[in-house]
Amino acid sequence: MQLTFNRGTIAISGNMRIPNSTWDERSGTFKAMALHYKDIIDYLKNSGIEFTDNVLDLLPCPDLHSNIILRDYQKQALDAWILNGQRGVLTLPTGSGKTIIGMKAICLLNTPTIVIVPTLDLLDQWRTKLKEEFKIEVGMLGGGEHDIKALTVSTYDSAYIHAEKLGNKFGLIIFDEVHHLPAESFKQIAEMFASPFRMGLTATYEREDGSHRELNRLMGGKVFETKIRELAGEYLSPFKIQKIVVELTAEEQKEYDLNHGTFTDYLRKNNITIRTPLDFQKIVIRSGRDPDARKALLARNKARDIALNSVSKIEKFSEILKKHKEGRLFVFTEHNKLVHMISKRFLIPAITYRTATRERSYILDRFRSGIYRAVVTSRVLDEGIDVPEADVGVVLSGTGSERAFIQRLGRILRKKEGKEAILYEIVSGETSEINTARRRNKAIR
Repeated sequence: MQLTFNRGTIAISGNMRIPNSTWDERSGTFKAMALHYKDIIDYLKNSGIEFTDNVLDLLPCPDLHSNIILRDYQKQALDAWILNGQRGVLTLPTGSGKTIIGMKAICLLNTPTIVIVPTLDLLDQWRTKLKEEFKIEVGMLGGGEHDIKALTVSTYDSAYIHAEKLGNKFGLIIFDEVHHLPAESFKQIAEMFASPFRMGLTATYEREDGSHRELNRLMGGKVFETKIRELAGEYLSPFKIQKIVVELTAEEQKEYDLNHGTFTDYLRKNNITIRTPLDFQKIVIRSGRDPDARKALLARNKARDIALNSVSKIEKFSEILKKHKEGRLFVFTEHNKLVHMISKRFLIPAITYRTATRERSYILDRFRSGIYRAVVTSRVLDEGIDVPEADVGVVLSGTGSERAFIQRLGRILRKKEGKEAILYEIVSGETSEINTARRRNKAIR
């Protein structure tokens, strides 16, 4: 029997079906996802079946020395991963040193490694840290670069495109912000890489759509978790969360009640209960053929827009700006409309998905240096940036997502001498935003 790597799969010659393999008519052999490489090897060895393994074609790799010393909880996380066969997901808060654990794993295994990240900011951060720690050139895949080396950092998009060619070149694959991996296209990266060792890093394991369950198959599941409150004060900045409830103006309240009533009336008449995002998605699909459903959705969106963009929120935000004249603020909103409004009124630099990479780096560099004391953004800075100077967060609007809330809180928790972080939530009273805020706070409570 002979095993070979073939465009993201393992071709098994020898006319024998083994677990996780299926017959492929075109090639006339059994094939399996590259994901199952380690399990196949273990099965063949334990069964006493003779075989030739030509799957891995690892890149030449220098000795990877490191002087990293782990904190207690980081060592516990790494030990849990090792006990799980060097596979699994580690869930730790933003700012707790997940990158450090990943680099320690690279050092221990001393094998070619590819790190997969969701953003160009993280691409640069990982590349810089790997170069500093291991004193070697680090490859980069993404952002216009295609440079493959023993240590390589890639975006999820680029790894997906090149998986069938690179899937047997690395012994270890690290997925940063691994909650992105279960997406329909991205999970094929894990399926097409034969890397026997795999590590996932995230501050937020669960996904609202429930697809984090796929991480059991793709990564080996969650093997370690520690919470924000367990590390706050010693390893993360001490913090507090302050919810501020503001009232809509009389005109806003009237308009809100009218539109929200249209939506709830439709739900009641059609005996519909919304418990999950999937339930809401069914209404969206229904609106394609039901004019009343479409009218109800438009009314719901109008009501939500009023609650998220209340005049009273802007006034309260102005008070917070004055209160924290010496602070460094991140201001988060759900939609770009409010981003631009805040930016123009208070002369605060804005970052949205349309902001060019160079301009974004320029704004964040000036924020770190103190030239800018505030940045307003929608969802593009929820993850993937390292700004220890930020100590005040203001959530002007957001969804009920626990993951997004934890990520936003994480932006201000990086430890710095004498720093105490505070996160303000400004929500509109007498609206559905009250329940939305309660849902996203659940993980912290």
